Amino acid sequence: MKHIYQTEGTCSTEISFELENNIVKNISFTGGCNGNLKAIAVLVEGMTADNAIEKLEGITCGRRPTSCADQLAKALKTVYNR
Repeated sequence: MKHIYQTEGTCSTEISFELENNIVKNISFTGGCNGNLKAIAVLVEGMTADNAIEKLEGITCGRRPTSCADQLAKALKTVYNR
């Protein structure tokens, strides 16, 4: 099932992804740092939601209290904890 998450406090405005049997797939960011976000998507592809959340949660960007990676962790938690 495809999920869309509206980010807060980052250059990217939206994250879309699929979560099937706790496995993260087809991650896509709208806006933000294109190369870095493509890298995050490739690295997280195929991870369990638990593992991705553990690795990404709490990462900040510059002086911001969040990052695109942290927002992906929040998005996964929103869907995974339902």
